[in-house]
Parts: sequence; structure tokens; C-alpha cells
Amino acid sequence: MTAPGDLMQALFLRLKTDASLSALLGGAGLLEQASDKAAFPNVTYGRTSAFDLETGADNNDDQLITLHVWSKAQGEAETRLIMDSIRARLDGAALSIGPRGQTRLSLEFAEARYDEDLAVHHGLLRFRALTQESA
Repeated sequence: MTAPGDLMQALFLRLKTDASLSALLGGAGLLEQASDKAAFPNVTYGRTSAFDLETGADNNDDQLITLHVWSKAQGEAETRLIMDSIRARLDGAALSIGPRGQTRLSLEFAEARYDEDLAVHHGLLRFRALTQESA
């Protein structure tokens, strides 16, 4: 099984090696958790759900991972650029995590909106991570 923590580390490693994303985020903008002291823009790791959609049982072979993009720039262009960079790097990617096989990522949902309560642009990207055993 691919544990959620292992998957998060693999995703972040893949994103940290993307020079264009690093440039958009100013270098240190990938955070495991949101922080009041974090510089903007940044990307945080959100909720991971590990379950079988058909049975409802826990199943680490089929996971939904959410990434959050946060920006205080005027307009949502910066948020969209960061989201596009993440999508290009992760959608369709195959990650080798542990001995079981490959985990393939596919984009399930993307949305950008302005959060008036926080006065930030907020982007959401949800990816499905499906692990298939090696033959």
C-alpha cells in the first residue's frame, strides 16, 4: 500500500524539482501545513482521502489528494499560473512509491476563487492517486 505520508513526500519532491513552479512561488512556497507566517504565494498540502469508491472501505491504493494555492496578488492570474504549473507537473504523472508498483495521478477537480474572509485568492486542485501493483 502507498501510505498517504509517502505519497505527500513524493508529490512535494516532484513539485520542488520544477524550476518554473519554484520561480512562481519564490523558492520556499511549498508547505506541508498552512501557517499564519507563510509568505505569499504558497501551496499547502490538504486533505487526503484513502478509500474504495465502490465499497466505501479504506484503501490506500485509491486516494484523493488536495493541494491548496494561496495568493494575495491583485486578480487571480498568479493563482491560475501556479495551478497550471502544478497541473502540468502532476496530471498523468507516474510515481514509484515503495515496492508495490506505480502510483498514477490524474486531475479530478480544479477551482480558483477569491476568499473574502481571508482576503486571498484560493486555488484548489484535487488529484486521484491510483496505485497499481507491478506484474
